[in-house]
Formats: sequence, structure tokens, C-alpha cells
Amino acid sequence: MSPELDEILEKAMRLPADAREALATSLFESLDQTVEEDLDSAWQEEIAKRVKQIQSRQVQPVSWEEVKKKGRSLLHEK
Repeated sequence: MSPELDEILEKAMRLPADAREALATSLFESLDQTVEEDLDSAWQEEIAKRVKQIQSRQVQPVSWEEVKKKGRSLLHEK
């Protein structure tokens, strides 16, 4: 770590437990937001890919009823 980060960590460790928890939560949530943005982008790409596959008739959509039926069938085979 850099000297600046070492200093911040040292100061943070002197905080009461509830303040450290709040700090950790805030830091974690700031990272989570970046991850969510990356995931949103990945989902948008996946959705676009699947729409193209359906439009080009590369794949055929399956109804929710068919999916449930297949799922129940697979569960009962075990």
C-alpha cells in the first residue's frame, strides 16, 4: 500500500466499531456500484445477442409453460 493508504487505514482502525462498520459499508457499496454497472452492460450485450438470434431464427423461443414442464420433468427423474 501507499503511505497515504497506510495512514488512512491506521486512522480508520482507531475508530469505534460502529464507525468502522459504517466506513466499510460505504466503501463496499462504492465498489458494488461499479460492479453493477459492468453487469448491466454485460446483460445489455447478452439481451442484444439473444434478440438477434431469435430474429435470425437461429434459435426458437420456448414458452414459460414448456420450461416449467421440462423443469418438473427433470426434477422428478432424480
